[in-house]
Amino acid sequence: MRRKIVVGNWKMNNTIAESETLAAEVVAALGENFSGCEVGIAPTFLALEAAGRIIEGSEVQLVAQNCHYENDGAFTGEVSARMLFAAGCSSVIIGHSERRQYFGETNATVNLRTKKALSEGLNVILCVGETLEQRESGVTDAIISSQVREGLDGISDISSIVIAYEPVWAIGTGKTASSAQAEEVHLHIRTLVTELYGDDAAQGLRIQYGGSVKPSNAAELFAMPNIDGGLIGGASLNAADFAAIITAASL
Repeated sequence: MRRKIVVGNWKMNNTIAESETLAAEVVAALGENFSGCEVGIAPTFLALEAAGRIIEGSEVQLVAQNCHYENDGAFTGEVSARMLFAAGCSSVIIGHSERRQYFGETNATVNLRTKKALSEGLNVILCVGETLEQRESGVTDAIISSQVREGLDGISDISSIVIAYEPVWAIGTGKTASSAQAEEVHLHIRTLVTELYGDDAAQGLRIQYGGSVKPSNAAELFAMPNIDGGLIGGASLNAADFAAIITAASL
């Protein structure tokens, strides 16, 4: 049975002090003996160490929002996987649609970043998703397939990878794929991974859904057989809402 995983992507929100407060609120909301599902928070780079100190000793894991594909060098403004590992991160989000849309991320650079993160001891949340235009054109499966295939190219072991399906049209828009729509794409991903890595690897792979998940729709989404939790944006900035989503994943 796959253990569900819920990660809060705080994006470019919260100062260091605000991040410390929110991290403390999340820990308090979950309680001392929480073990219902795997939980992570992804603050900004500036707040990683501060938030990490707050969650130390709790069930909450520290996650980074991105990393570069080199360890060091003349890459102004970038952060490497080994720096994130040294800062206490257990995982890193790679290929988020906002990175693809606004910062030129491609399937090829997603692949490079994923390989580097894995080599430095980080788990990877690999994001895939189609735009509204692509969905309406009927090419969702083809887009998702290319993102998965190219993102995982040359990677033989996917045991440290979570795939997050985030339809671009549902991120921060208030629109959400129906549970049936989300399940259809999740099943497509798992079927593709079966083709690439075999049934055991595919059945062990956790696939999150992301895209305007909130307390009111989380339980229905997470009840789908191939949806293994969520990558949560806006709702993760409120500890009570985030805890409610985590509770839904723990049922």
